[in-house]
Amino acid sequence: MPYVKIEVTREGVTRTQKQQLIAGVTTLITDILGKDPNLTHIVIQEIELDDWGFAGEQVSVLREKGITAQKNNS
Repeated sequence: MPYVKIEVTREGVTRTQKQQLIAGVTTLITDILGKDPNLTHIVIQEIELDDWGFAGEQVSVLREKGITAQKNNS
């Protein structure tokens, strides 16, 4: 019974995106590990920006400085 926990900052991940994550990770676990998708559990937890930090700063402060995790599409 695989259990996968995905933690993301609370920055507007939509219901559709969450469903895509759940479906995609379930498929990956099924394809790679051969696990039953009906017994695969995926949990998505959203973390407040003040409660997540890296590089010695809260993510809320990094966002104020314009630092994001968005992929550069240029």
